[in-house]
Amino acid sequence: MKLTTKREDLVSKLSIVSRAVSTRAATQALSGVLLTAKEGRVTLAATDLDLGLETTLDANVENEGATLLPGRLFAEVARSLADPTVEIESREAEHDVEIRSGGSSFHLRVLPVEDFPKLPQPEDEPGLRIPAAALEESIELVARAASRDDMRPVLTGVFVTATGREMTMVATDSYRLAVKRTELESDLGGELEANIPARALRELGRILSSEGAGETTISLLTNQAVFVAGSIILSTRLIDGQFPNFRQLLPESYEHDVRLPRSDFLDVVRRVSQLAQRNAPLRLSFRAGELTVAAETPEVGDARETMPAAFEGEELEIGFNPEFLREGIESVSGDEVLLRLISPLRPGLLEPVEGDEFRYLVMPIRLNV
Repeated sequence: MKLTTKREDLVSKLSIVSRAVSTRAATQALSGVLLTAKEGRVTLAATDLDLGLETTLDANVENEGATLLPGRLFAEVARSLADPTVEIESREAEHDVEIRSGGSSFHLRVLPVEDFPKLPQPEDEPGLRIPAAALEESIELVARAASRDDMRPVLTGVFVTATGREMTMVATDSYRLAVKRTELESDLGGELEANIPARALRELGRILSSEGAGETTISLLTNQAVFVAGSIILSTRLIDGQFPNFRQLLPESYEHDVRLPRSDFLDVVRRVSQLAQRNAPLRLSFRAGELTVAAETPEVGDARETMPAAFEGEELEIGFNPEFLREGIESVSGDEVLLRLISPLRPGLLEPVEGDEFRYLVMPIRLNV
């Protein structure tokens, strides 16, 4: 294999696929990036078996072939090169690859190509089509609520359902729940129901943000989902198991609906949360016409701030995880946020004042009087 390419392109593509490189795999091949030159086309691929990434690289191919290089090292070497042009050539006798750029020359030992797994590919038939902007927005709002605890794998995913012109994403870590419903511009061309790992969707969101693709296609295979966004193919395993029925988790009615200016509320929560350390809760105390947000961490200090609030009825004090509350407020669009409450021991709901496209349920923390 022998090819010439631009350093900038190589670095850009490696930065994408290397995110799927395994750092602790028992199989050495999973720590590599597969570089394949065939029929005038060059692809870069990496996988840790849970997530796979593949993309194409513009290059002048002199000799076809494939080689598997240590992923992290390959990316670091590419970033360090000073010349705009890079030559990559396999040296079979030496069992390495030579990378030349300007006055620099590197020889990297190769990994066994035959040990690299074949990545799932999109189906020949057109897959489901979803506008990239709608998909990226939903991922950003919902994926953060998924659990990062592998002890409950079903909660580490985002449950995605879509049919016709409607898509719904749901995620929960059992302490909070995020639901985003989206009306699509056009029919997606089929039905989708899958629990997709949040890690894969976060990676997809990052790709959509950088690629500028107008549309994403999705192919559902046996236990796998394959996304195509521009020149990038992302594949991921699907999560088995029954995802919780989120509709049963949402209360049917609330005792208090409090409209708050979103930016002011967010600023107060951010400021006061600085003193909510070591798992200390954020206290929200409501009384007629005002809200006081307070936090105290023994041996560190305390903080409190009062702001106007359209609250009526008996006084109410409720505690929340500061990070979960902040992320919920950040996720609500519009100038105002609607905070819906029942009691100090029942979950609170954050949503836009108009519409129910996004809902964010957060469990309270029992407060010590």
